[in-house]
Amino acid sequence: MKPKILIIYTGGTIGMIEDSVTKALKPFDFTHLMDNVPKVKMLDYEIDNIQFHPPIDSSDMDIEHWKTIARAIAENYSKYDGFVVLHGTDTMAYTASALSFMLSNLNKPVIITGSQLPIGEVRTDGEENLITALQIAADRTVEGTSTVREVAILFENYLWRGNRSTKRSADNFNAFKSNNYPSLAKIGLGIHFDRDALNKIKYPNPLEVHYELDNNVMAVDLFPGLNEKVLRQQLQTPGIKGIVLRTYGAGNAPTWPWFIKAIKETVERGVVILNVTQCVNGGVHTNRYVSGDVLAATGVVSGHDLTFEAAITKMMFLFGLGLDAKEVRRRITIPIAGEMTI
Repeated sequence: MKPKILIIYTGGTIGMIEDSVTKALKPFDFTHLMDNVPKVKMLDYEIDNIQFHPPIDSSDMDIEHWKTIARAIAENYSKYDGFVVLHGTDTMAYTASALSFMLSNLNKPVIITGSQLPIGEVRTDGEENLITALQIAADRTVEGTSTVREVAILFENYLWRGNRSTKRSADNFNAFKSNNYPSLAKIGLGIHFDRDALNKIKYPNPLEVHYELDNNVMAVDLFPGLNEKVLRQQLQTPGIKGIVLRTYGAGNAPTWPWFIKAIKETVERGVVILNVTQCVNGGVHTNRYVSGDVLAATGVVSGHDLTFEAAITKMMFLFGLGLDAKEVRRRITIPIAGEMTI
């Protein structure tokens, strides 16, 4: 039987067109995109599509859009072998991370892709990315199951686990990288999957979608010269439930008495503070340096090797389940969808 693939078109550079007056790129409709990729018909797949009305720039992506994507997958889950989400690059890693938590028991491929250049350009990466994403979404094992059974990002030469990925370049065609987890596949003359890296499901369960995300969370970046007054105002933001604290190196932070006191008081108020490193590679090791130990002693939770995108969306997800701070502190250190290594 022909593979059945559903394309969910949200917008992004891949489907943009140049404004004739301002010369700025603006989202266009799906018909324009497909008219510029006639090779799709050569795949001999059954392909349907759903599109955002209107398509959006990914900078406008928010929780409601994530719900729309998740709902489209849930409502069509039994009808299709795989799903391809066309998305702008700027917030792609956030969307991939959020969907990996929202789509519990996912047993089919959800491949997110886009491009650095509009698909109508003479020299574009959009055509290749779209075709490869469709091929990966349709790929089956010898047992007849989907080869990829998770949310993944396909860009140029690599397929990455979605919640392990981050955008690393605004210029290069290989725009994404997973620094703490190997690629799921390498794309060259063929598509070469890393079977050991792919998500393994022994006993599939029915898809369960969690639509509620709580955005009463925020991020705080450390930097030399951090202002005490500014930091305290951030930490005391009304209604805040969780904070992703982006620290130095292996999870280190200043040992200034006022800083430690401010962090400890925030934790004691019931705010969950998650420690993730600003470094693109490696993770938090709080026992490596005294400064990390001091921070951990205040009640700050180690995010291990979580990306920032996975950390902030995981926190939204856990609070969205209605969990209290104590339970969020416990569960945020437990892998849900392969997003971290303990």
